[in-house]
Amino acid sequence: MTFQVPLVVVGAFLFSALLTGVARRLAVSGGVLDVPNARSSHEAPTPRGGGAAIVLSTVASWIALGLMGVAQSYIVIALSGGGIAIAVVGLLDDRFRISAGVRLSVHFAAALWALVWLKGLPTIQFGEHFINLGWGGYLLGALGIVWTLNLFNFMDGIDGIAASEAIFVACGGIVLGLANNGRHVHPGIGLAFIAACCGFLLWNWPPARIFMGDVGSGFLGYVIAVLALIDAHESALALLIWLILGGVFFVDATVTLARRLMKGEQLYVAHRTHAYQCLARRWGSHRRVTLAVLAVNVFWLLPMALFAARFPSHAPLFLAAALTPLIVIALTMGAGIPES
Repeated sequence: MTFQVPLVVVGAFLFSALLTGVARRLAVSGGVLDVPNARSSHEAPTPRGGGAAIVLSTVASWIALGLMGVAQSYIVIALSGGGIAIAVVGLLDDRFRISAGVRLSVHFAAALWALVWLKGLPTIQFGEHFINLGWGGYLLGALGIVWTLNLFNFMDGIDGIAASEAIFVACGGIVLGLANNGRHVHPGIGLAFIAACCGFLLWNWPPARIFMGDVGSGFLGYVIAVLALIDAHESALALLIWLILGGVFFVDATVTLARRLMKGEQLYVAHRTHAYQCLARRWGSHRRVTLAVLAVNVFWLLPMALFAARFPSHAPLFLAAALTPLIVIALTMGAGIPES
């Protein structure tokens, strides 16, 4: 058993890198290109749909781990069933543009699928208080999963940012789980996902040779949310820890959504008002922004998550300390630079 997980993880990386190359060739030959417009953050037509490689590689790895007896079947089913549904609706939207209502219906169905297999939202620790929402946890959990998968879609606007964020958050969740009394149900599940993202990132690192597309971004957000939920069944503090780790995406997407709601803008119309997009225009570089996000993750959010895990009763204070500067930056950047 000891060699099986590393083999699957390496296979996920290689398979993802190979499939991304294949996807790029098919996209170029089929004319499946993301053509720049006034609301784009890129300047040249670029193939899209490479996220399908992450989906196929990850799901194949999970199935292999399940068949080997390394991962429990209910976890594989919860992640794979909903993840495939999210990827399929994303792929259809990449090609044919389906309505927001259809997408959201599938998103909520996938979220409830995971919650049913995982038996709902577990008890949550907030400071010294433990909160059990009962059946209400299904509603809150579904909203959390749907928001997470959509915010990954919103934040997938410059080269390398979504895949590198998913890698960081999943790595951080696994490391903190294992460090906290060895807590983590199936690190192999997370490692296979991380490896598949790394294989894709070889092609998507700035300057990107292929884009992820909705087929991949929604899948990434769904997996991150469900992995956090799985971890939460082992530790009541886990959801707060994962929220800190994903702080850059959660804050930027939420602040931008709130601002657009207040302005009466249509939420599913493409735009360039996220803080990271404003910063990319100011700096004139996708690479610098993606590296800056990684630096914030490693040198600010990861230590805050470590402190929260070490001092559970004070975890809400570390959450506030971690996110407050990000909120200020998002408010400042979004208001300070015009979209054009």
